[in-house]
Amino acid sequence: MNTTIRRTLLASALLAVFALGVSLGQNKFGQPKTILHVVTVKWKADSTPAQQQAAIDGVKTMAMKIPGITNIWVKKIKVQPYADGGTVFAMEFKDQAAFDAYAKHPAHDDWMKVYDPVREESRTHDVTN
Repeated sequence: MNTTIRRTLLASALLAVFALGVSLGQNKFGQPKTILHVVTVKWKADSTPAQQQAAIDGVKTMAMKIPGITNIWVKKIKVQPYADGGTVFAMEFKDQAAFDAYAKHPAHDDWMKVYDPVREESRTHDVTN
């Protein structure tokens, strides 16, 4: 085999290995069709930590009782604009029908009796793909 062919084959092999490395190194992500319901909450100034915790625990209770809630997030990391007096939680719904049924479910009504008296303000963000 002559030198030109050898160099061409070596260059092609190196290019293939490089392309494979780039392909394997790329971040992979999904775009699920589920619905993510994110709520930021500003607690009332006179609400107690126990009342606030009861409201957050109620999110867990709803997830156990309402069909179609697939995941929840209840551990606050950062909440804007309510840095000191607020929290955030999120729920994932398997589809639009589950999301629509959630607000009408008796477990949601029960939770509102605990949540509504201690929340001063909330902002809801719903997103899907």
